[in-house]
Amino acid sequence: MLPRPDTIAAIATAPARGGIGVIRVSGSNLGVLMRGVLGKIPVPRHAVYSSFLDAQGEVIDRGIALFFPAPHSYTGEDVLELQGHGGLAVMQLLVQRCLELGACPAQPGEFTQRAFLNDKLDLAQAESVADLIDATTAQAARSAMRSLQGDFSRAIRQLVERLIGLRILVEAMLDFPEEEIPGPDVARRNKQLELLGGELEKILDLAQQGSLLREGAHIVLAGRPNVGKSSLLNCLSGEEVALVSDLPGTTRDVIRQAVQIAGVPFHIVDTAGLRATPDAVEQMGVARARSTMQKADAILILLDATAGICPDDQKILDDLPPGIPRLLIHNKIDLLDQPARMDQAGGECHIHLSAKTGAGLELLRDKLLALAGWHQEAGVFMARERHVRALLAAREHLRRAAGETRLAEIFAEELRLTQEQLNSITGEFSTDDLLGEIFSRFCIGK
Repeated sequence: MLPRPDTIAAIATAPARGGIGVIRVSGSNLGVLMRGVLGKIPVPRHAVYSSFLDAQGEVIDRGIALFFPAPHSYTGEDVLELQGHGGLAVMQLLVQRCLELGACPAQPGEFTQRAFLNDKLDLAQAESVADLIDATTAQAARSAMRSLQGDFSRAIRQLVERLIGLRILVEAMLDFPEEEIPGPDVARRNKQLELLGGELEKILDLAQQGSLLREGAHIVLAGRPNVGKSSLLNCLSGEEVALVSDLPGTTRDVIRQAVQIAGVPFHIVDTAGLRATPDAVEQMGVARARSTMQKADAILILLDATAGICPDDQKILDDLPPGIPRLLIHNKIDLLDQPARMDQAGGECHIHLSAKTGAGLELLRDKLLALAGWHQEAGVFMARERHVRALLAAREHLRRAAGETRLAEIFAEELRLTQEQLNSITGEFSTDDLLGEIFSRFCIGK
């Protein structure tokens, strides 16, 4: 996805009615376009109140024009921003005027792509622009801003610099037969390798935290009918998003609701009660419930505390997908006048709570955070799944290198592959296909 040499233009604000709308234009030699729209070239980096003109010189709108000459702009090219009234018709007229003057419609993410290709942002920073826009929690927004400011990229670059130092040392050692390698060089190599491994683990931990903030965790509520799944969903979300009834089989389809716990997004899914039923529609709901559980990050099995674990509950537990963390939630403790508690039994975690009164809900929230792998950490930066995969691959290559210290050529190659994975995060090594995939998911105008 190589940038076009054309001037591009797009509406940079949401396509809806609003007080202000922004048109963004980027390219080289915008003088003709600016004279056509504004009748003049505005003073660089000054807000200029001006009329926006059509081809006949009639006023389309009046507002603020901002001109940022290259290279001191978002894209590194000449950039013009027109800030007018946020009516959809007005914005479309202004974009059309820019197109009449030679601009082309911008593709999704093309402004940020040009910023990346003109070295205004690295790839991790460019991705954080979209992550900041898409952030659904305050914690996620703060983490995305850290990445946009370059915290993540700096951590990766510092790691790469240390890795390069180790590679230089190893390449120098290749000039010696094994028995002639100086002892201090071997000790220095091993120490640097140990430090690199520790730093990589710290960055990976922060990246996994950031990935959780971006993606969230998918939690499925499952169990027999009438054990309180919908009540618990309503309790966690703080609103009546699911119907609650004493009639078994009320929930017949999956109901999804996003909730925040300590700033971390969770996608809670309520499912149909698991039981054998002659009702064809309910059978479809049960099938969807089982399919949804296969994709969960964790499963909450709701149990009726007044009845204990009955044979039907045990069958549900036996049929759960292997390898997915699960919690056993004993609901309706209010009917037994019992206090909320959490304990371990049979190698599994049991939480006793009441979805009706909210007793024990904090125990559940804390356990969900722990299951998702969240621990409050200073300096968490936003990370994507590809970043985590690259860091995991880098860790694997570094571990392989540690196991091949006596074979210097293989050791050096594993270090090279480690650096290649780290460089892919910031875009110093990236394929055109990867760039196309990343920027195509941006909104138009960004």
